[in-house]
Amino acid sequence: MIGYTKQKLVRIKEDIRIFSDDSMSTELFRIKQEQVADMWGTFAIFDTATGLCIGKVKRKALSEIGKDEYLLLDFLGQPVGRVAESSGRGLARKYLPGGNLVPEHVFVEFGGQQVAEIRQQFKVIGDVWEVDCSRVPRQFDRRTLLASMILMGMIERDRK
Repeated sequence: MIGYTKQKLVRIKEDIRIFSDDSMSTELFRIKQEQVADMWGTFAIFDTATGLCIGKVKRKALSEIGKDEYLLLDFLGQPVGRVAESSGRGLARKYLPGGNLVPEHVFVEFGGQQVAEIRQQFKVIGDVWEVDCSRVPRQFDRRTLLASMILMGMIERDRK
């Protein structure tokens, strides 16, 4: 395990804190929604120790129907990559009976090149995601990628 978080049930703006374990004593980083109650909004990722923004994740509002897509942004808000799921799996997850049982499988791209895959394990309670970050550019803070995975899980859970 590299991080632990719990989602608050009632919220106007997301303020998600990621901890080192389930004791929730050591905060690693946090995700803050920039807009109020806007599921298509931008989420800034902050380093807990310094308070500095290390990157942003923006949910793409007009991607293909049934396909989740997120833009990965640098700390200035400039696009550097994207996380997107395949259309077929997205359609099955969203529109077929029992589709919510289909785990997500998404691809990470930088400069049009696939650099990683993210696979969600099937779980009834909680989320477990697997990702190999070895080909992600070194200058990109991996916590931004982890934040996108957390947001995918939380937004998906809200849909169910």
